[in-house]
Amino acid sequence: MWDYSEKVKDHFTHPHNVGEIVNPDAVGEVGSLVCGDALKLFLKVDSRTEKISEAKFQTFGCGSAIASSSILTDMIIGKTLAEASRITNRDIAEALGGLPQEKMHCSVMGMEALEAAIANYRGQAAASHEEEEGAEIVCKCFGVTDRKIERAVRENRLKTVEEVTNYTKAGGACASCHWKIDEIIRRVWQDMGDQAQKAAEKPMTNLRRMQLVQETLDREVRPELKKDGGGLELVDIEGKVVKVRLLGMCAGCQVANFTLRDMVGKKLREFVEPDIEVVEIKE
Repeated sequence: MWDYSEKVKDHFTHPHNVGEIVNPDAVGEVGSLVCGDALKLFLKVDSRTEKISEAKFQTFGCGSAIASSSILTDMIIGKTLAEASRITNRDIAEALGGLPQEKMHCSVMGMEALEAAIANYRGQAAASHEEEEGAEIVCKCFGVTDRKIERAVRENRLKTVEEVTNYTKAGGACASCHWKIDEIIRRVWQDMGDQAQKAAEKPMTNLRRMQLVQETLDREVRPELKKDGGGLELVDIEGKVVKVRLLGMCAGCQVANFTLRDMVGKKLREFVEPDIEVVEIKE
C-alpha cells in the first residue's frame, strides 16, 4: 500500500480548477487513454504581461495524477510563462508533500503538459516527447521513447530500471525492454561523467560555481532536510567555501555537523567540485 501525504489526499478528493476553459489561450495535452494516463491543461494568459490568469485541467488517471494536475494549476496561476516554464516534476511532487516513487510519472506528466501548453501559446510545434524527430520507441507497451527516458535519467539522476519505470512507466508491463532501458541509463551516466570530466579540466568560473551550488541545494539537499522539518539558507560563497545557515529543526541539532559534512558537503562535492568546502554560519 502506497503512503500518500495529506496534500495528495486533499487534492485528490477536492481537486482545484477542474474543467475546461472556453476559448483558452493555450492548451497542452499529454498521455494516452491507451496507456492509462492522460492530461489536458487549459490556460488563459494576459497577452501584455504573459501572466497566467486562469488554469484548468481534465485528466484521466489515478489519484496521484489528479492531485499532481490540481496542485500544478495552483502553482502556475499568477506566474508568467517564463516563471512557469521553470517548474519541474520535482517541484510538483514537493508541493504535494512528496509522491510515492512508483507514482512520480504523474508529476512528469504535469510538467510535460505545461511545456506543451506554453509551446502552444507561442505557436511552436507542440509535438510530444514521444514524437520528437529521430526518437525511437523503447517501451512499446506504453509508447515511451529513448528521448523521454534519457531526459528522465538526466534530470532526476535515475540509476535503475525500476526508477525509470516509476518516472516514465517504461518497462512497467512486459519487461522486454528492460535491457534497452539499462543501456540508456549507462549511456547517459557515461555522457554526464564525460561532461563533468571536461568541465573539471577547465577552471570553473565563480558564476558557474554559484549556479551549480544553488541548483544542487535546491534539488538534492533542501527536499531531504524538509522531510525532517529542517531547512538551509545559502549565506555566501567565497571561492570554494560555501557558507550556509541551518534552519528549522536542523538549527542547533546535535547531528548538525554530520548533516553538513556527510549530506550537504557530500552532495556539493558530487555535483559541483570535489574539493568544495561547507561552513556553517550560526549568527
